Amino acid sequence: MNLDSQPGDDQAVYVISIAAELSGMHPQTLRQYDRIGLVSPGRASGRGRRYSLRDIASLRNIQRLVGDGINLAGIKRIMELESAVANMALEVAKLRTEVDVLMATDKTKVIAKRTGQSVIIYKEE
Repeated sequence: MNLDSQPGDDQAVYVISIAAELSGMHPQTLRQYDRIGLVSPGRASGRGRRYSLRDIASLRNIQRLVGDGINLAGIKRIMELESAVANMALEVAKLRTEVDVLMATDKTKVIAKRTGQSVIIYKEE
């Protein structure tokens, strides 16, 4: 098999029976998780669920958290918070890039770091 023909992490290609097998769960459990919003698989033209590798990784994470004794409402909140943190990290990286460009183009700005914090303050000279 050619590596180029393998699906990407976000490509929804796995039917529920395969996703259940890969995640070590029963298909009915996957349906329940879809109903309560823990995973959101893609849909085929016949409305059948199609799972991506990212969905399967999420299912394995859910299984691990259930094993740790966390209820489904708690797991949903954890996943929402993890997603929010990841989005904020991306935003911070974008802002850092913008600041680097601004600092490289405008030498009149001085960077001062506050001690004990990672906050950067920009001052006009």
